[in-house]
Amino acid sequence: MTNSGIPVDPVGPEGRDKNREAQAIKGLMVSSARMREEIGKVIVGQQDVVEQLLIALLCRGHCLLVGVPGLAKTLLISTVAQILHLSFRRIQFTPDLMPSDITGTDILQDDPETGRRSFQFMPGPMFAHMVLADEINRTPPKTQAALLEAMQERHVTVGTSTYRLPSPFFVLATQNPIEQEGTYPLPEAQLDRFMFNTVVKYPTAQEELEILMRTTTDNAPQLTPVLNDKQILALQDVVRKVPVAEHVFTYARDIVRATRPGEPEASDYVREYLSWGAGPRAGQNLINGAKARALLHGRFHATSEDVKAIAHPVLRHRIVTTFQADSAGIDTDAIITRLLKEVKMPLDRLSEKAFA
Repeated sequence: MTNSGIPVDPVGPEGRDKNREAQAIKGLMVSSARMREEIGKVIVGQQDVVEQLLIALLCRGHCLLVGVPGLAKTLLISTVAQILHLSFRRIQFTPDLMPSDITGTDILQDDPETGRRSFQFMPGPMFAHMVLADEINRTPPKTQAALLEAMQERHVTVGTSTYRLPSPFFVLATQNPIEQEGTYPLPEAQLDRFMFNTVVKYPTAQEELEILMRTTTDNAPQLTPVLNDKQILALQDVVRKVPVAEHVFTYARDIVRATRPGEPEASDYVREYLSWGAGPRAGQNLINGAKARALLHGRFHATSEDVKAIAHPVLRHRIVTTFQADSAGIDTDAIITRLLKEVKMPLDRLSEKAFA
């Protein structure tokens, strides 16, 4: 209490803000554990895939899932939508799919009272919080471009009108890596719109046994929603505030620059096996993804190890191999693995009590 009788706030506005952020982060940690538990009721294994989906969601990013049919990609996405209490739509991309089929279109309607006709917008399946674009490389570039524009701008334009998409908005596109006949591969500039290129692998022997035992009975798991759309938006804001030390920024920059054959930092290995490297958006995704991963692992700050852990899904669709690499059977994952060994990772010394 001051002499004027006005109470003194011992914490102050800055301290209250930090306390709120710390509480929000702790709430995210609890929620992430509950989400993993609920997803585990339906999905066996695939821990890395689940983590990358959650990271992308918290970072306002999108995922490209690459895996053979039958690996529960659709089931995983619909499960995440249920536990997050979000709307979910699945779009099967086909060669005859038109942009208006996914964005929506204006239709002519009769007004029963006045008898006048007017155009009314009918939203397409893009108007959902989570959208699964199944086999995105099966549809022509025109429709691919409509989807990717919506991903970037968070709105669609029909005629002269622009319509905002729901928030949060999260797109997961799938590709079949086996059959490429009759497909329209995404150009590198469009692939760059995806935060992660997530590889969905076959289950282990023990996981496959558990899948068989679970899915051949009548026992349907009961899922409990964990978060809603407003809570997710709040958590996305929290992720942006996670502190990152300068040496972590430097490490992310060094990794990205090491992928570019024309840069002085590039090794002879990169110059021989890469024709094109990653752009600045890769570094942005490395930092933002590291922030989200740190929170999911119960830490209040991002580390170099977080950057390293997500380097493969961030970079594998942003670098282009040469003919020499293709003929030698060297893929982008092998090149990224070698880069991570060559780029020196600094020690992390930031205090765990950054939000204390």
